[in-house]
Amino acid sequence: MGTPEFPDLGKHCSVDYCKQIDFLPFTCDRCLQVFCLDHRSYMKHDCPKGNRGDVTVVICPLCAKGVRLNPDEDPNITWEKHVNTDCDPSNYEKTVKKKKCPVPRCRELLTFSNTIKCRDCCIDHCLKHRFGPDHTCSGPKKTESSFSFMGFLSSNSKEAPPPTSSSSSWSSLFSRLGNDISQSFQFASGDDGSSEKTQERNGKQNRGKVTVDVCPKCSRGFRDPKDLLKHIDKDHRGTSKA
Repeated sequence: MGTPEFPDLGKHCSVDYCKQIDFLPFTCDRCLQVFCLDHRSYMKHDCPKGNRGDVTVVICPLCAKGVRLNPDEDPNITWEKHVNTDCDPSNYEKTVKKKKCPVPRCRELLTFSNTIKCRDCCIDHCLKHRFGPDHTCSGPKKTESSFSFMGFLSSNSKEAPPPTSSSSSWSSLFSRLGNDISQSFQFASGDDGSSEKTQERNGKQNRGKVTVDVCPKCSRGFRDPKDLLKHIDKDHRGTSKA
C-alpha cells in the first residue's frame, strides 16, 4: 500500500465487497471506520450508529406539543413518559384553534401582522375593524377608586357653583381695578391737602411763640443767641458750662 516514497499513503475502504484503496480516505464520525468516496455516507456503508445524531420529533395529538424521540430508547417508553408527565389536553385548543376577529360575520384570522388592540376596549381586532365605530366599541372601562377621599373630592366638585363666563369675570376684574385706582387717587389728594394745612398751622404757631436762651452762669435770658454769646464773652470771659 502506498509508494516507496510514501508507504503510509492511502487506505482501503472498510466495506467488505469494495476494499478500494483511496489516497484521500474518509473517516466516519460515528463508527470511526475508513471509507472511500463512494461509501462515505451513513446510508452507503450502513452505519450502525448513523441515526444517533438525528432529531425526530412527533406531535402529540392530545396536547399538540412536540415529543422528541431518543435514539437509544424505545419510542413507546418515550411516549408513555410524555403522557404521564407533560401532556396537557387543555393546550390543544390554544395551539391548534387560531384566534379570529370578534366582530360578527368576520372570519379573519388574527395573526401577528394583522392584529390591532383597541385602546378603549382593549380587545384584539383585525385591520378592517380596528376603529371603534367598526366594531361597536363600548368605550373605556370606568375605574372605581377604592380611596375615600376621591369620593369626597367628587362630591365637593358637584356642590361647587357653576363657573361664570370669562367675559363677565374680566369685566368684574376691570371694574374693581378702576374703583381701587380712583380711591387711591382720592386718598393721595386728601393727604396732600391735610399735610399743607398742618404745615401752615405749625408755622403760625411758631411765629407767635418767642424762644429765650438762658445763660448757664447767671441764668439771664436772651432772645437772640448772638446777645447770649456777647454776654458770655464780656461778663464771664468766654467760659460756660456747656
